[in-house]
Amino acid sequence: MSTLKNDLFLRALKGETVDRPPVWMMRQAGRYLPEFMEIKAKYDFFTRCQTPELASEITVQPIRRYGMDAAILFSDILVIPQAMNIEVEMKPNVGPWLPNPIRSAKDVDQVIVPDIQETLGYVMDAIKMTKEKLNDEIPLIGFAGSPWTILCYCVQGQGSKNFDKAKEFCFTQPLAAHTLLQKITDTTIAYLKEKVKAGVNAVQVFDSWGGMLSPEDYQTFSWQYIQQIIDALKEESPVIAFGKGCWFALDTMAKSGASALGVDWTCSARNARYLTGGNITLQGNFDPTRLFSPPSEIKQMVHEMIRSFGKDKYIVNLGHGILPNIPLENAGAFIEAVKEYKE
Repeated sequence: MSTLKNDLFLRALKGETVDRPPVWMMRQAGRYLPEFMEIKAKYDFFTRCQTPELASEITVQPIRRYGMDAAILFSDILVIPQAMNIEVEMKPNVGPWLPNPIRSAKDVDQVIVPDIQETLGYVMDAIKMTKEKLNDEIPLIGFAGSPWTILCYCVQGQGSKNFDKAKEFCFTQPLAAHTLLQKITDTTIAYLKEKVKAGVNAVQVFDSWGGMLSPEDYQTFSWQYIQQIIDALKEESPVIAFGKGCWFALDTMAKSGASALGVDWTCSARNARYLTGGNITLQGNFDPTRLFSPPSEIKQMVHEMIRSFGKDKYIVNLGHGILPNIPLENAGAFIEAVKEYKE
């Protein structure tokens, strides 16, 4: 770990005192960058994910341009269901598309817990290639979707505003739902462990659709599975848990053994610190749409955000992924604001 030239991100995860907080952006490798769009024009989505040369190149593009304090591997949460014998396509203007969604116990029986190297070895190759390109400058983050978020796509068959079919499946066929969630959890644990072996310095679990559940159902259908992942990984790697819209679970999350918790823009710094007991590193929570504001305003808001969270036990980030049409200068202003920060 200590061989990294810039280990600010890892120090923040440990809760150490720092001169300024580290900064990176969710979805920083991708769709707002012209250099990414050039690659996108030539190769379809899963080809980009499955070709280590492309995935590693896309991962380092934003670092070359902006110099963030951490890189996050270019990949997708849906490579997990693909490895589990579930067909996933990426349709233009639709997004994720699963032609045969899971709707019954019989469908769940067809789902496998795969051999990770056999099915997802290309991700490990991409990690090794990315580590070479990063040359120990900054840490690399690996990630996975939460089991609940993966189930949402597997059952719904596509993105959704409310994932009604996924919830109906859980509430009408709970046994099948929990069997599927456990298979996804087992696969995810094995996957993240391989990523750590391949060289990632930290892992993040994205619970993008956790906020679709009531607080009680969240514990039943989402959090207990994320907790299994944290328990299995925390001795090997720092784990960041990010639940979008899940402020109601922050107190439980803070006791989980995770190194940091992601916060979205609907939860203030003050509430996040209060709900988590003030002792755990927090990450977030700039509204991605606010990157449309003028650069001078962005800088002001970022400094205000850092003051609200405090510079220690804090990682500057967006409250969700960066949007495709954000001006490059504005993304730059966000990163620069953090690097210029002085108390």
